Amino acid sequence: MSQEKTLKFQDEPLLILDGACGSSLQQMNLPAEAWCGKEGCYEALNISAPEAVIALHKQFIDAGAMVLETNTFGASRIVLAEYGLEDRVAEINTAAVKNARAAIDERRGKYVIGSIGPTTKLPSLGHIPVDALAQAVAEQAQALVKAGVDALILETCQDLLQIKTALVACLEVCDALAPGLPILVSVTIEQQGTMLVGSDVAAVATALAPYPIFSLGLNCATGPDAMVPHILYLSGNWEGRVSCVPNQGLPEVVDGKTIYPLTPEPFATQMRRFVETHGVSIVGGCCGTSPAHIAALVTALDGVVPMTREVSR
Repeated sequence: MSQEKTLKFQDEPLLILDGACGSSLQQMNLPAEAWCGKEGCYEALNISAPEAVIALHKQFIDAGAMVLETNTFGASRIVLAEYGLEDRVAEINTAAVKNARAAIDERRGKYVIGSIGPTTKLPSLGHIPVDALAQAVAEQAQALVKAGVDALILETCQDLLQIKTALVACLEVCDALAPGLPILVSVTIEQQGTMLVGSDVAAVATALAPYPIFSLGLNCATGPDAMVPHILYLSGNWEGRVSCVPNQGLPEVVDGKTIYPLTPEPFATQMRRFVETHGVSIVGGCCGTSPAHIAALVTALDGVVPMTREVSR
């Protein structure tokens, strides 16, 4: 990413991300041969069925999204090992960036963010040594940065130790390969009001304050309603940009299937309030959110400028 484009990305007053990747790919009902024996590994589709991934990305671009997240949420060595793909990290991440770029097709004002998930192992719970996690994140980040992403996002973070470990790994990769590349951090606050390992949003903001990250916000777990108190805290206490990327409402299990109840217009209305009244300047959709949700969000935010925030010091 050029320094000029880095500055342009950072200067965008409002960034609208795309919607759900995994659940949207699931709804495409791809034939068995598309998975090449790796059913459930959505990241493998970057190489086994790139046309499907590009088609999904195009739907979100056509809906008005400014930013595409790469289909790489689980594309670290740790997660890919569950499918016997641990030696194809660079190939899968590189292909994912290529697919997102193909969907954008040089349209101006469109960006690609490299998605890095929390893996399936948390260091605070003793699942994985810190060094092993750092190495896996660095390997994935290096592939994404070399492939030309416009930013990185550490998303669905559930453990402060995991966040700091991954963040330091990404910062080191960016310092070496793309100085100044924006890094976004998005945590998941469960219904009980904390991350999975017990830290609340205040602890997260305090712990991450020293790091040079582009934004801090929330994604996944719940719909926008349950995020209100946490967004309010960040709005008043986090000096950087604030992001909000909720699910399509709180997930429910009906007849053995997970469904998300929030329709596009109510979703967009609630998200507009975050921008207008809380100064959120990065928005999008997580699990369940479709191109229709993003289209409604784009319409609702037409002409809207994020509120100027006053941050407590």
